[in-house]
Amino acid sequence: MRILILTQYYPPEIGAPQARLSELAAHFVNHGHSVSVLTAMPNYPIGKIYPGYGGLLRKEHQGRLEIFHTFIYPTQKTTFVARIANYLSFACSSAMLGSFLLSRSDFLLVESPPLFTGLSGTWLSKLKRARLIFNVSDLWPESAVRLGVLRSESLACRLSAWLERFCYRHAWLITGQSKSILADIRERFPDRATFHLSNGVDTHRFHFDRRTQKARECLNGNDKVVVLYAGLHGLAQGLDQVLEAAAALRQESGLQFVLIGDGPEKRSLIDRARRLDLKNFLFLDPRPAKEIPALVAAADIVLVPLKMYIPGAVPSKLYEAMASGRPVVLIAEGEAADIVREHQAGIVIEPGHIPSLVNAIRTLHTQPSLRRTLGENGRRGAEEHFDRAKIAAHFMEHLEANI
Repeated sequence: MRILILTQYYPPEIGAPQARLSELAAHFVNHGHSVSVLTAMPNYPIGKIYPGYGGLLRKEHQGRLEIFHTFIYPTQKTTFVARIANYLSFACSSAMLGSFLLSRSDFLLVESPPLFTGLSGTWLSKLKRARLIFNVSDLWPESAVRLGVLRSESLACRLSAWLERFCYRHAWLITGQSKSILADIRERFPDRATFHLSNGVDTHRFHFDRRTQKARECLNGNDKVVVLYAGLHGLAQGLDQVLEAAAALRQESGLQFVLIGDGPEKRSLIDRARRLDLKNFLFLDPRPAKEIPALVAAADIVLVPLKMYIPGAVPSKLYEAMASGRPVVLIAEGEAADIVREHQAGIVIEPGHIPSLVNAIRTLHTQPSLRRTLGENGRRGAEEHFDRAKIAAHFMEHLEANI
């Protein structure tokens, strides 16, 4: 098979879609298939083009994997104009340059959001005579409305809803990373073919054996119980909840909160932590992807927070924590909460309920045997149900059967 992957987000950037899609591409290449990736100049989440990149086009080879990086307007601003410029710039550059760069293929997989990439993907799928696979990681514009990014009655929301329908109607197959995403799509578009391309984790990379003394020292974790969040500091994560919990637990001896990453909310979080005079809180800069497994394994408790209920959202950090054998404090509802409860991998907290969050962290802080049991349960669940190699193999079999 020859497969094209169109995505705005890809390594060397760090993030959930970057890890998921790069591992999927590697799996297909390792099984003898031809894969090309069309993506943006790396800029996320810092809003600046990474050193060594820039201009209209950069081509790379990673073994037999072919990667094209095209122009994007980088920004960390969350204003409507800035985000539209960011999304449209890549949609246009990928459509124009991809027309000449890409070869005819069997399948073209488009990562969404952003929805604008679907316009480029639809054009390229027709031009390259490839079956269009539209992979939905988050339901847009519904998630944007819930987060307050869009108003439900606004022109931007109506345009986004039209674009969503356009992408679904032109897709040969719609894939979704959670069961609830697919259930929503099937209810609204019952005539569309769907496939559950679950999110997951590389259970060899993320493992409790990855814990090192160096990683422990990086987390300032000697003689302390470390509560870790590693990921985007954005609007959807609601990390202000973590600061409030840390403030309530400031008298707890030997408790250390650590936030690793970057994003549009980080500056305000640092300022607020300073105003609260939090001595039990540490902010760390983003770390290379290769260092994250050791850091997660070196923590004692892993936080997986969301600001509110977002339909279909199952953060990839949940799977990474489970595979690392770390107990999870999940601040979320819906499918993510169901996973934690089903596998008894941690404690589930309703978003915004700070007293429950404080009690959950205090409980895990004072009960190392409970931390160990929940971590073992999570590891077992990750191996059996969320191993990314098994998920990719199942997807590959589905596509091979439809050549």
